[in-house]
Amino acid sequence: MEQGRMILITGSPGTGKTTVASLAAQQSDFARSVHLRVDAFFGFLSKGAILPQIAGSQRQNRIVLEAALEAAKRYVRGGYEVVVDGVVGPWFLEPWVQAARSCCEIHYIVLRASKAETMRRALGRRKLDSKTNAELVETMWGQWNALGRYEQNVIDTTEISAAKCAASIQEAVRAKSHLLAPLQPGSPLE
Repeated sequence: MEQGRMILITGSPGTGKTTVASLAAQQSDFARSVHLRVDAFFGFLSKGAILPQIAGSQRQNRIVLEAALEAAKRYVRGGYEVVVDGVVGPWFLEPWVQAARSCCEIHYIVLRASKAETMRRALGRRKLDSKTNAELVETMWGQWNALGRYEQNVIDTTEISAAKCAASIQEAVRAKSHLLAPLQPGSPLE
């Protein structure tokens, strides 16, 4: 069976991840695609769950992200293009880098909008009370503006439509310009 690939679409809340990921999965060049939402994996937690944005949630968040990665890898082995939508910053990337080196092609796309646009989009949601939500979004927006070597993986969504952003992602994937890590010699995708 043909090997699939992953497109990891990430960024702070309010950058258009879910909308763009859905479009990218629908417009996939592959015969089969999946839109895998990392947030859904947080919903599987029952007993002992911690809100992912509070202190002490680091271990839980890493486990949830690794569970999502394992599910994505299974789809890839089945020949699917997997568009992963979630908050996977450089601080959580090591398991994804290892997967890129050992199993599959992974494209790392960071969506970023201006602070004003990010706040406008994200604060329209009612996930938390408005003060907590505003503080969280502002903090996360700041975290996504110091990406070091991953700055080259950023697509600015401030003034482009979701359709234009999805098209830009497809172009980046075809050009292999946003690969997470180079493939190792002898890998099945070389």
